[in-house]
Amino acid sequence: MTRNLALAPLAALLLGTTVLGAAAADLPSRKGAPLAPVVDIWNPWMIRGRALVVVPQEQAKLRAGGAPIVGGDVSISTSVVPELDITYFFTKNFAAELILGVTPHNVKGAGALAGAKIGSAWLLPPTLTLQYHFDPIGAFKPYVGAGVNYTVFFNEKAKGGFTSFDLKDSFGLALQAGVDIMLDRHWGINFDVKKIFLEPKVKVNNGAVTGKVRIDPWIFATGVTYKF
Repeated sequence: MTRNLALAPLAALLLGTTVLGAAAADLPSRKGAPLAPVVDIWNPWMIRGRALVVVPQEQAKLRAGGAPIVGGDVSISTSVVPELDITYFFTKNFAAELILGVTPHNVKGAGALAGAKIGSAWLLPPTLTLQYHFDPIGAFKPYVGAGVNYTVFFNEKAKGGFTSFDLKDSFGLALQAGVDIMLDRHWGINFDVKKIFLEPKVKVNNGAVTGKVRIDPWIFATGVTYKF
C-alpha cells in the first residue's frame, strides 16, 4: 500500500506529460511556413521639379503701314526658370504630362532693326503631352512624347521709343524626349528636351507695326523625379 502511494505522483506526472505532448502535436507548426507575399501597389502619379533653359529660335515677319519691313527681324532672350510637371500613367508605358511654369523674355530688333529695344513679356506656356515610356533598361527609363501647347503672354511692356507692345495668346505643337534615371523605387534624376512650335501675332505702337513672330523654342530641362 505504501509503495502504491509513492508511485502515484510519478504516474500523474507521466500522464500529464503525455497529454501536453499530444496537445502540442495537434497545434499547427509555423516552422518553415511560407511568408505572405509583399504586394507592390502600383501608383499612377509622378511629379518632377526641374530647371528649364528656354532658347527661342526666333524669326519675324513684320509690316509697317501695311508694307513689309524688308530685313526686319527680332531677337528674343534666353531664359532660365524653375518648372513643375505632373505625370499620370494610364498604364506602365502610356502617360500624360502637364508642364507648368512661367518664363520672362526681352525682345530686341535684329537685321534692319538691329539694336532697337522693342519690349519685354512673360510667358505662361502650359503644355500637355502624351508619352510612351519604354521598358526600363536597368535604372534608365527613357520616354518620348507629343502634344499641344497654349502660351499666354502677360505683363508686356514696350521699350525704347515704342509706346505699346502686345503679343496674342497662341496654340502650338510640342515634341519631347527624355529619360528618368531612378536612384531607388521613388526618387530619380530627369533629363528632358522639348521643341515647341509657336508663332504668335504681334502688334507694336497700337498697330503701327504688326506681324507674326516665330518663337519655336528649344527647352532643355533637368531636375528631380518623384514616383509615388
